[in-house]
Amino acid sequence: MKNIILLVCLSMSVFVSCNKDPKLSFNYYKDGQYQMMSKTLNLPEKPFDYQPKLAVHLVADFLRPSAVNSDMATLGRVIFYDKKLSKDQSIACAGCHKQELAFSDDVALSTGVEGRQTARNSFPLGSVANFAAYYGTETFGSAGIPFFWDNRAGTVSEQSKATFGNPDEMGMKMSDVTDMINKLDYYGPLFSTAFGSTYVSEEKVLQALTHFINSLMSCDSKFDKAANKLFPGGNGGFFDYENIMSNNSFSSFTQSENKGKQIYVNNCASCHTVGFGRPILVKANNGLDVVYTDNGIGKITGHQAENGLFKVPTLRNIALTGPYMHDGRFSSLEEVVEHYSTGIKNHPNLSQQLKSNGQPKLMNLSVQDKQDLIAFLNTLTDVNFVQQAKFSDPFKQ
Repeated sequence: MKNIILLVCLSMSVFVSCNKDPKLSFNYYKDGQYQMMSKTLNLPEKPFDYQPKLAVHLVADFLRPSAVNSDMATLGRVIFYDKKLSKDQSIACAGCHKQELAFSDDVALSTGVEGRQTARNSFPLGSVANFAAYYGTETFGSAGIPFFWDNRAGTVSEQSKATFGNPDEMGMKMSDVTDMINKLDYYGPLFSTAFGSTYVSEEKVLQALTHFINSLMSCDSKFDKAANKLFPGGNGGFFDYENIMSNNSFSSFTQSENKGKQIYVNNCASCHTVGFGRPILVKANNGLDVVYTDNGIGKITGHQAENGLFKVPTLRNIALTGPYMHDGRFSSLEEVVEHYSTGIKNHPNLSQQLKSNGQPKLMNLSVQDKQDLIAFLNTLTDVNFVQQAKFSDPFKQ
């Protein structure tokens, strides 16, 4: 009898020990599915955590990201990088939004399907701290910041659908996209995990892309680390945020960077914001031309007063995202700074922030001022963001 009890105990011990073996641990995907996906995709066995966590100083400025589902974001990441979802299978969303460039492109106009060029410079997705914190009408209503240079899309879904359907970009109807996804075996487990079913629909594709885009978070730059020290706790309390950010030098900054910070606050922050969270203006004319060949928002609305108005970005990772402006006309930050220093044109719709007594308000910066301003703008680069695996291309080469 004692031998039987001992044998049972040993058996139970072996069973418990075996359960501790990571090779026999719970599988996130169903049996064989992960191995099947792994032939094509380099994904972790359990999805990354995609819920964005904002920098302390942005929390102090009352910014809060929307909830992100990691399973849907994982699916959205694959869709974002999949070239098979374009008309000639030559381009993905990531073709115009490269991670190492803060999800921008390094040419004035990007190349879409069949070698066609886009109409405007690819908007850098990494120029914002987090889309889910202040972009999109589905969460923020009329206060939500819209998408595209001309602000014509209210949500990520609208933006993504327009990009898929643009004949110069991906050239696909949404029905073509869903048909292609149904043919690709690696999508089955991803849809099943994200939605509880392998059924593919337009709404699910766009929802997954929304979760991935909303997971993008860039707020770990030298600037952010220095700004965080001004807001211990970051509980969104009653801080005079703008005053604190404007009137405090950063101890970790060089003298040139701090001087550049003050030049930025005095000349640029009234449009682009002090803390690089939500921009002050949604749209503006910055005097690139007296007559615009591309009327931007005015082309969409038909309002003459909006001719030459475009989205105001928040400049995060700006050192990585050239060429600059909606048409990519400036190849360097030096050219951008020179425009604001001496080159603003007196367009009829020139924004008031850039006018003085009815004329363009030029910054007239010295050589040293320009160097200092650019030194500050370089502190907005988030090296971790452009290297993070969870935002990278999951396809095996």
